Amino acid sequence: MRRVVITGVGAVTPLGIGVEKSWQDLCQGISAVGMITRFDAKNHRCQIAAEVKGFNPDDFMEKKQIRTMDLFIQYAIAAARMAMEDSKFDITSVDEDRAGLIVGSALQGMQTMEYNQQLLLEGMQDKISPFFVPGFIANMAGCQIAIAFGIKGPLICPVTACATGTHAIGDAFKMIQQGRTDFMLAGGAEAAITPLICAGFDALKVTSPRNNEPERASRPFDKDRDGFAPGEGAGIVILEELEMALRRGAKIYAEVTGYGITNDAYHIVSTDPQGDGAARCMKMALADAGISCNQVDYINAHGTSTIVNDLSETMAIKTAFGEYGKVVPVSSNKSMIGHLMGGSGAVEAIFTALTMRDGVIPPTINYETPDPQCDLHIVANTARKAKVNIAISNSFGFGGTNGVLVLKEFSGQ
Repeated sequence: MRRVVITGVGAVTPLGIGVEKSWQDLCQGISAVGMITRFDAKNHRCQIAAEVKGFNPDDFMEKKQIRTMDLFIQYAIAAARMAMEDSKFDITSVDEDRAGLIVGSALQGMQTMEYNQQLLLEGMQDKISPFFVPGFIANMAGCQIAIAFGIKGPLICPVTACATGTHAIGDAFKMIQQGRTDFMLAGGAEAAITPLICAGFDALKVTSPRNNEPERASRPFDKDRDGFAPGEGAGIVILEELEMALRRGAKIYAEVTGYGITNDAYHIVSTDPQGDGAARCMKMALADAGISCNQVDYINAHGTSTIVNDLSETMAIKTAFGEYGKVVPVSSNKSMIGHLMGGSGAVEAIFTALTMRDGVIPPTINYETPDPQCDLHIVANTARKAKVNIAISNSFGFGGTNGVLVLKEFSGQ
């Protein structure tokens, strides 16, 4: 098995355009959740979201391209361009069949879908764009990135709800580890803060109705949590075979050493209340990395701020880690950036790598009233300096789909 490292990162998040801006604000405990501005949400139960602010697609692509693609594709291209520039990788230096990409989206181009649906309902079928279908389907984020950078190897698009970004990175990791490719671009993107999607979440009662104080709405593991805050954005990582990365003197953020993927087979929306599938997924990832649970220094939790999910994840961590599950530091990035759906796993994997790079564990903000049932070691409200050699990043999605990554600080050996 070959070793795989992260050599480039790019992100568009509600905290900022670019990884470093987002990371700095995350460590400062800044909430990006506010009132929805994309549409008039006055009739919605949840009127808040973590929207991306200040994104200018002109900075990342030509104007004629912008009108042909949904916003989630634009976010993905922007994150990919930042990741490629960060990695300084020359795509022509590798055989074209051994460089690929895996980029997914959970909800794909809902803005484009809803706009064109409205045209149809208003009798303006002749106004529907010829770019409608290629502008909204999920695999077009990867297709557009491949075209932009000339990546001609494998192109795959996972659509696995909130585990999409994690599955993309994990599957790409396995392709390199097993010798099928040498270079992979991987991640996820989402831009689904739309009237229909938000109304759907309202109907499920999974989003927070704390409209009077949006910055305090997302509160993972807190006793008074009442739902997640929808978010949007994209995260992209560059993965390389270690020896290739060393030969070209690449900057290495972290090594990917383990990957777990399981399914609850329990319910279309709710997670297994005992956390069985998630626990098995964490155990699988640790076994894949060849480490024991007490070697893990930090868990970047899925931590959505829903009553059921946070309790289920707590049960899963305690099952997978035993007594150490109450000791290992845990925090949730979603307390600040909201839930980026298909983009969340990739963005959170990036933040996990930066946790190791900088020796700083970002906090779970709004943690005010501990839930005795969620009796984990929560890094609450303020970032914590800590030496983190090994960390895991959890993602669990609708349909019971689970993904866990194990990242390790690269020591040069």
